[in-house]
Amino acid sequence: MSEYQYYEFTAVDRPLTAREQAVLRSLSTRADITATSFVNTYQWGDFKGDPRKLMERYFDAHLYLANWGTRQLMLRLPKHVLDPATVARYCVGDSASAWTAGKDLIVHLHREDEDGTDEWDLDGHGLLASIIPVRAGLAAGDRRLLYLGWLRCAQSLELADEEPEPPVPAGLGTLDASLTAVAEFLCIDPDLIAAAAAASAQAAVEPTAAQLRTWVLQLPTRDKDAILTDLITGSDGHLRSWLLRRYRDAHPTDASATKAPRTAGKLLATAAHLRAERERRDAEQREHDRARRERSAAAARQRHLDALAVDQPNAWQQVSELIATKKPREYDTAVQLLVDLRDLGERDGDTAPFRQRLAELRTVHARKPSLLERLERAGLDV
Repeated sequence: MSEYQYYEFTAVDRPLTAREQAVLRSLSTRADITATSFVNTYQWGDFKGDPRKLMERYFDAHLYLANWGTRQLMLRLPKHVLDPATVARYCVGDSASAWTAGKDLIVHLHREDEDGTDEWDLDGHGLLASIIPVRAGLAAGDRRLLYLGWLRCAQSLELADEEPEPPVPAGLGTLDASLTAVAEFLCIDPDLIAAAAAASAQAAVEPTAAQLRTWVLQLPTRDKDAILTDLITGSDGHLRSWLLRRYRDAHPTDASATKAPRTAGKLLATAAHLRAERERRDAEQREHDRARRERSAAAARQRHLDALAVDQPNAWQQVSELIATKKPREYDTAVQLLVDLRDLGERDGDTAPFRQRLAELRTVHARKPSLLERLERAGLDV
């Protein structure tokens, strides 16, 4: 296999018609196409369609994965639930961009492998399913996805060091499963996320029924009438998300409301410091674990020698019996037992008896080159 490309599109807000599915089929005869999805994998050749146009016409989410390091995620939402001006504050480079298509806005997050290393164990199946819940959060006013896109631009060095960060959303330090999947898919540096999260407020608690009731009572009558009409007619599939976003806009929790924005360069420097500290702690922990293992092994070795000291004549008898088999595997066991006997003598400060017995053993078995070779490798010379 020379390459791996994975394309997946998902329709969320409305299913595809039979005619639309036929149009998609003309682009690929091998793709798995349903009323809500298009999935295809390429090991040679390229997809004939344009993902941007397909997103504009048919789909609400798209994921692309290639084994040479390219990763792309696109999400489409109506402009009345995802404000283009807000998105523009976060999508400021090649790694995070956005454009409008009619009544919709499409967010495009992109990652290229900085190291140029091919990956051969990729499988795109299931990735989009783990990510797509972020779309509902984005529609409801959760800007963490957009901020992750801005971090991807900073990490890719697309921003000047003095570029100020956009408003920091709450909850960066507690990403949910779908946002974590996005961060991992786009290979966003965890240390950079941690650096950014230092200025992020705790995630907003979901409003209670009482809080929502109080807020609704304060809405203008005209707004309530429009909301009820949209609810009854079902003309707005994002009504709940839009209302939650409106509520959150009225109750902001962004840390940037009270803290001065940092810069891209400052965040990258902080991430480097965090990485160095983490690596230092990891090295210390590895050294601690190594020392603990060595102490445990040394203690076990001493217990083994203590047991051996109880009956050394029996140990020498075992050595003779093992050598008598003339089997290589038994030779290995005999040599290990001799090493134990040597170490026991060294520990107790009296190696003369061992050296004498070893010399006698080498004389008796002088015509066993395989055994003698093993003794030499183990350092069991007289």
